[in-house]
Amino acid sequence: MAYQNFEDLEVWKKARELKNELSELVKIFPADERFRLTDQIIRSSRSVNTQISEGHGRRTWPDRLRFSVIARGSLSETLNHLIDAFDEKFITEEQLNYFRIKISEVEKLLNGYISYLEKKSKEG
Repeated sequence: MAYQNFEDLEVWKKARELKNELSELVKIFPADERFRLTDQIIRSSRSVNTQISEGHGRRTWPDRLRFSVIARGSLSETLNHLIDAFDEKFITEEQLNYFRIKISEVEKLLNGYISYLEKKSKEG
């Protein structure tokens, strides 16, 4: 694989799309959730891209792998926050299911990237 900027990574692009859609979604949340659930969703969804790009910037396979695993944790955290939003009736089941699909798409790409990084880490 030739050198890529982190912005060229498909997983980063898809995570960015998700982050931007979630940023729009939380605008419908009650104002008193601004520093609670809204902030948590924004932070965890941003963390996915942040971790991928930070690991990429370290430019070693083990670092890329470690940060990508953290990104996967942030992705799971984002889904959990969306389930909380559904439980609080801030979003509909349809909206939750839509974002489950989007998160699953990012997770599949991220898992593929992690597998690639695991292989490269073992090669040295």
